[in-house]
Amino acid sequence: QVRLLETGGESVQAGGSLALSCAVSGLDVNLYCMGWFRQAPGNEREIVASIFTGNTGTHYSDSVTGRFSISRGYGENKLYLQMNNLKPEDAGLYYCAASTGYNYCSLASQFNYWGQGTQVTVSS
Repeated sequence: QVRLLETGGESVQAGGSLALSCAVSGLDVNLYCMGWFRQAPGNEREIVASIFTGNTGTHYSDSVTGRFSISRGYGENKLYLQMNNLKPEDAGLYYCAASTGYNYCSLASQFNYWGQGTQVTVSS
């Protein structure tokens, strides 16, 4: 059974940093395309970042490029999202996701396993 568990979400002030973690069981994060999504109230779930199979590349949404960094854990079956210079518009429920059907993934429809999310709040 595949399980994804996100942690690290909390309330921070604008300009601050947070590091999100996603502990994965049931699949090897190094073998599949992995991603982070977020959803704010009233908005659709959107891609934040993804890391392709075999570390062949990454994808970032325009709104987080240069501020966020996605990575896999060395020796750990985890996915990370380092978020710097946070803005109020970065607030939302952040989800970790895995795609077992695509080597290059950036669309929600390409992911077939999801965590329950961790809440990020950014105050101005």
